[in-house]
Amino acid sequence: MNQAQMMAQVRKMQQEMARVQEELASTVVEGSSGGDAVTVAVNGDFKVTRVTLRPEAVDPDDIETLEDLLVVALNDALGKVQALSSSKMGALTGGMRIPGLT
Repeated sequence: MNQAQMMAQVRKMQQEMARVQEELASTVVEGSSGGDAVTVAVNGDFKVTRVTLRPEAVDPDDIETLEDLLVVALNDALGKVQALSSSKMGALTGGMRIPGLT
């Protein structure tokens, strides 16, 4: 493979990575806890887009439980985004771990 072919492949891979990153940014996943009493939506940019609380999750006398439910729901959603990102980028990079992408 000559240098021009290698550079063409690198450019193609960069374009595909940009496309996948855009796709991930527009993807929203949900995490939940407490039997869906708390749900959190996170996009592929790892930004929280929505938090939903059912009335039974809110007890003014037990804020600690609500805090715990939020932490669990957030970690659930973030874990799903990380797995999705790793899966999509891993398929693109052939399993190579590229810092900042997987």
